[in-house]
Amino acid sequence: MDAKLVTIGGLRTAFVPCEAESVAVGLFVASGSRHEPAKLAGISHLIEHMLFKGTPTRPALDITRAIEGRGGNFNAWTSEDSTCYYAHLPCEYLDEAVDILADMYLNAALAPDEFAREREVVLEEIKMYEDDPGSVAAENLQSALFPLNPLGRPVAGSGATLSTFTPETLRAYIASHYTAATTVLVIAGRFVEEDATNLVRRAFQSIRTRRARKLSFKKIDWDCPPVAEVSATKDVKQTQLALGYRTFGVEDPRRYAATVMDAILGRGMSSRLFQEVREKRGLSYDISSRMQFFQDVGLFTITAGLDPRQAGATLATVDRELRRLIEKKVGAAELKRTKEFLVGNFRLSHERVTSKMFYHGAMLLSRGRLVDPEEEIDGVRAVTAEEVQAVAREIFTPGNRSLSRVDPK
Repeated sequence: MDAKLVTIGGLRTAFVPCEAESVAVGLFVASGSRHEPAKLAGISHLIEHMLFKGTPTRPALDITRAIEGRGGNFNAWTSEDSTCYYAHLPCEYLDEAVDILADMYLNAALAPDEFAREREVVLEEIKMYEDDPGSVAAENLQSALFPLNPLGRPVAGSGATLSTFTPETLRAYIASHYTAATTVLVIAGRFVEEDATNLVRRAFQSIRTRRARKLSFKKIDWDCPPVAEVSATKDVKQTQLALGYRTFGVEDPRRYAATVMDAILGRGMSSRLFQEVREKRGLSYDISSRMQFFQDVGLFTITAGLDPRQAGATLATVDRELRRLIEKKVGAAELKRTKEFLVGNFRLSHERVTSKMFYHGAMLLSRGRLVDPEEEIDGVRAVTAEEVQAVAREIFTPGNRSLSRVDPK
């Protein structure tokens, strides 16, 4: 692994050199929706939006023009565990990307007029999610799996909470959550390390003035069972199903077997669920699964959109496939094929500098260290059929399951 972790002016910085004509810069903050108290639900996501709305020396339009004018891409996202701001552009403009990201992070203007407009934008974004049956099913599922926990709340918050925020609310939250202790910077692509070091030191020199603090979040109460089923209706023609189970955290060694299990069940057109539900029975146009890992818990979901009359048959087919994994070990050929799929997919994604940047940022936040990609590959390759069966037996239990559905009115 060529990646290198250094501390520059108090800021943990990862350099990931590789042959490329571009460079990706990511600023990762270990502050997401699960770190928020209930009364501030959605503040991390609103802050993410507001950091693009200008600084005392850069109007909002200048920020986006500076990157897009170089042919680059500039964006951000907020999740349950973190917030990320990133730029991808030709390597000769690394200095501009670092300077702009630092300015946004350290000097957000949070002007009242921009704040009022952007809050309305986020409220429209929330309405967009509420109009999408797939998003409604997914959000309701997470609320059912993690009742009484911030993981069960929508990342974007709600109109009720957003209406109470002011620019000063955001300013105070940034001061306590956007510090050197919670932030990592990742630079991946073609660059000169000495030059990049000087860029980071100069751009982030004032980060030391922010009081460092370690953020905490409410741990999952495993004695609080998931809600078995939640349902909603919308003016749609299809039923959206989302079936979910709580799994393991990102540091749990069982995550490798769980990842292989996920791929066997619902990753791609050759997966068991796709073959059984769509190809053999024609019950759904698409069905897939997904495994997510948070700090202390994971989330396994199966989603499908289908004719309401086929919901019962689809759920019965899914249950048969889950029981099949529990009762019978995966065959050697299928296990080998699944591992090759995962390893190949991982290697192909890491040909992109943005993927390298996202990977190392996620590892630094979640595991506190650089993780050689080969370590993850070795973990997948070492999984046995017995381990896949064991995690299936641990995960697929009646008391660990929630079903969310959105049906036509």
